[in-house]
Amino acid sequence: MKRTRSQTTRRRGISRIDQPSTRTYGWFVRADFYRRRDGTYVPRYRKFFGDVGHGGKRRALRAARAYLAKVARVRRTKAA
Repeated sequence: MKRTRSQTTRRRGISRIDQPSTRTYGWFVRADFYRRRDGTYVPRYRKFFGDVGHGGKRRALRAARAYLAKVARVRRTKAA
């Protein structure tokens, strides 16, 4: 029997994309937002991790989390 989670997990900066019309399935990472001159905010780091390219949904999520951790380390070293 398949188990389901009772709570949704919070993944700050990581979003799931499932779009059958374009056959796009994977995780999208956005981090470190900055303000443009026109007043809008955009992410400094963004990257897509497709399920097929990473060998499945869980592996793609693992790669997305690793990328987010790497970006966080880069931000910390720049701030210091």
